Order: sequence, then structure tokens, then C-alpha cells
Amino acid sequence: MKRVLVTGGAGYVGTTLLPMLLSRGYEVTVLDSLMFDNGDKLIPFISKENFNFVKGDIRDADVVKKVVKDKDVIIHLAALVGFPLCREKGYKESYDVNTAATKILVDSLNDEQFLLFGSTGSNYGEVIGLCTEETPLNPLSIYGETKTEAERIVMSRKNSTAFRFATAFGVSPRMRLDLLVNDLTNKAMTQSYAVIYESHFLRTFIHIRDLARSFIFGIDNQEEMASNVYNAGSNRMNFTKKELCQMINKKVPSAYFHYADIAEDIDKRNYKVSYDKIANLGFKTTIGMEEGIEEIKKCISLIQNNLKYANA
Repeated sequence: MKRVLVTGGAGYVGTTLLPMLLSRGYEVTVLDSLMFDNGDKLIPFISKENFNFVKGDIRDADVVKKVVKDKDVIIHLAALVGFPLCREKGYKESYDVNTAATKILVDSLNDEQFLLFGSTGSNYGEVIGLCTEETPLNPLSIYGETKTEAERIVMSRKNSTAFRFATAFGVSPRMRLDLLVNDLTNKAMTQSYAVIYESHFLRTFIHIRDLARSFIFGIDNQEEMASNVYNAGSNRMNFTKKELCQMINKKVPSAYFHYADIAEDIDKRNYKVSYDKIANLGFKTTIGMEEGIEEIKKCISLIQNNLKYANA
């Protein structure tokens, strides 16, 4: 039986991934500081004999060394995610959590332990043309900079795989409404109005359940995937922000989207991404944008305090 550690496992990705890992019979341990007061999202797993929870900070070397000691696979999700949260927390805390803590984790592992890292497409910065894994990294935000350096630390060891994820969307036990698709669907449902800047910008997306599945795929294909970085998403999921709004409008006809360049994307995400490398190994996403928007619509009716469902 594999013993798996998930850092940051109480978050948007982790709470979607945990049932997949537990259903395989893995012994799963979550390390999380519960900075978002999201411990209640782990309650459904407490009754599972093969589930363990450790409340602790990924920056605490003693805690990290103890919790990784007997693990076969480490899935590293703990981070300050997104440039708004990193801007709010400042460079030092963002660096300490995203970069320095990753170094603590890597230094605590032996060569036999397999490390899977949740990286980000924000590492690329501004790109002209098609973006592949060989495209030079040029991060433009605190988030991009700290995650890029963390990825370099992870990939300095051979038995590691990093996923540069497309923008996630969809429903998770620890819901986030600050992600683009989730946010715009929520505004369409609750305000019937949203202002869209840089509507021509081309973005790339992955449903949260497909994102979680990529870690399962990595475990199953460790021999082939170790020591490699992969863009994780689908070639069918590249859309402009305006196209995204049009899809939401089909589901919520009463919503009005006003296009005006009142702000800018600090990470300059405006490019088409190739996912051929991971697709050639057999990974395919299963949930399309319209299906994801429909489930977000259903979720909004359950949510009463929108401020609770955002990182920043």
C-alpha cells in the first residue's frame, strides 16, 4: 500500500484529490496549517482508517521532516496561490511559503521518494506564439516568481515531476469563487453583470477534477514522468475571455458582460498552450467548459457567504 503525503491538502485541489487517493486504498496524510479556516472540509475523511491529518506549517522544518519520513509519494500543493493573495501577503511571506518551504521539503526527502509538484502556467509570463514546456520562463508577478523558483528547486532532484497547470475551474469541497470561470459564473448568477478587461486575452483552463486526476496519472506513470515538467490541461480548452463570457451567457442569458480595459493581468496570460507532451503519454481531460459552468451554477445556490470562498 502506497503511503502518500499531501501538503496543503485541505485546499481547493487537495479536497478534490483526497477521495481519489483514498479510493485506491492508499494511506493518505494531509499536512495543512488551515490558514483559510477550512478544516471542516476534511471532516468527511476522518472516519477513513487510511486517512491521517497533521496540522502544521510547511515552513516548519521539524514538522516537515517528521511527516515525510515514511512516505512513498509526496504531492506538494501547499502554497500562497494567485497573484492577488501574494500581493496581499507581500514578497517575504510569499517567498517563505512558496519557495523557501519547498526547499525545506526537498531537503527532507530521500532519493526513493517520488515528489509531485503543483506548479503554474503563471511561470511563463508574457509569451508570443504557442507555449510549450520548452518556452523560457519569465514570471512577472510575485506569485509567478516564487513558484518558478520553487519549481526549479523541485526539479533539481531526479525523482520529481512538476505540472504547470492551466487555470482551474469547477466545484470543489473547498470552493473558490476568485478563479476566473467560477468568479464570472458567480457574478452572472448573483449580480447579472460583470466588467471584463482584456477580453481578447487567450486563456487556458482545466477542470478541478481533471487537475486532481493528473496527480493520479503521475503516480501511475512515475517511471516515465519522473524528472519531467508537464503543461497540464487540454488543447481543446484554450479560450479568449470573451468566448468564455459567451459560454456563460448561454447558461445565464440574463447576465450582461461589459467589455472595458479597466485593469490588466499582471501575469500577462495571453497565449495558446500546447498539452501534447502529457497527452502523448495518455492523459486526457474529461470535463468540458460548458459542463463545468453548469455545475458551478448549481453550486452558487448553496453559497450564502461569497467572501468565504476566495483566497484573497
